[in-house]
Amino acid sequence: MAKSRITISLDEDQADRIRRHAERAGLDVSAYLVHAATRQMAETEAIEDQFAGVDATIAAAEAEAAGILPEAAAPLDELTEHERREVAAALDLVYGPDRPGARSGEAA
Repeated sequence: MAKSRITISLDEDQADRIRRHAERAGLDVSAYLVHAATRQMAETEAIEDQFAGVDATIAAAEAEAAGILPEAAAPLDELTEHERREVAAALDLVYGPDRPGARSGEAA
């Protein structure tokens, strides 16, 4: 198999640390770095595979949501007192009860 050379630049402290770890592992620096990179790539690919279904579901939901037009919101004065309190509670959950313009029990 043909070999390819990759040149990297790093701080001397990092280079020394890598050399020491490679020596402890009984590998030359090149083999040590190849092993580390290969291990990291396998881990990343396993994570991507595990979450591929979730990522596809999110992408599909985002695509579907992009085509949905928001419904016109009713002005606050057209809401019942109960609905206004529900709006205020929802806004408190999202923005916190100390958000600018918030009044006790009312939507901002």
